Amino acid sequence: MDPAASSFWQTILKWDQGLFKKINSDWANPVFDAMMPFLRTSLNWAPLYLFVLVLVLHNFKLKGLWWAVLFLVTVSLTDMTGTYIFKHNIERLRPCRDPEFFQQVRLLLKQCAGGYSFTSNHAANHFGMAVFFFISFRRIIGKWAWLGLCWAASIAYAQVYVGVHYPLDVLGGALVGLAFGCITGYLFNKRFGFATFGNQPTGFP
Repeated sequence: MDPAASSFWQTILKWDQGLFKKINSDWANPVFDAMMPFLRTSLNWAPLYLFVLVLVLHNFKLKGLWWAVLFLVTVSLTDMTGTYIFKHNIERLRPCRDPEFFQQVRLLLKQCAGGYSFTSNHAANHFGMAVFFFISFRRIIGKWAWLGLCWAASIAYAQVYVGVHYPLDVLGGALVGLAFGCITGYLFNKRFGFATFGNQPTGFP
C-alpha cells in the first residue's frame, strides 16, 4: 500500500477507535447500560416485525403481499452483502476480540459476538428495513415515517455502546442498508405503490 494511503487509513482507524471509546465508556450511563443490550437484540423486536407485516397484509391485500416480499428481500440482500462481500473479505476483528484493543472495551453482553466486525449486519439490516419502510409509507404516514430511521440509528448506536462494533462498522452497515432500501423501495413504488387519497404514487416524488 502507498505510504500516504497507509498513513491516512491508520488515522481513520485511530479516529474510529477514539470515537468507540467515547461512546462505549466516556458517554456511558446506567440508563443506557440497561437499555442498549435489549435494544440491539433483534429477537426482542420480532413482535414488532410480525405486527407490521400482518397490518400491511390485512390492509393492502395483494400489494401488501408484494410489500412483505420486498421487505424480506431487502433484509436478505443487506445481510448477504454484509456477510459475504464485506465481512469475509475485510476480516476486521470486533473490538471485543481484538487482542490489541479488547482490554479497552467495556463489554455489556455475556460474551463477545462471533464473526467479523465490518460491516455491522445489525446496522445494514435495520437501515435497509427502515429506508424501505420510509420510501413506501412516507406518503401515507408523513413525518411519522422518520421514526423508522431513528429506530435504526438507535440500534446501530447500541452496537457500539455494548462493545461489539466500531462506529465505522455501523456507518458502513448503514450505507449498505440505505442503498438496498432505496432500490427496493423505489421498485415497490414504481411497480405497486400504496394509494394515497385516491392516487397511485410511482417512484420518488
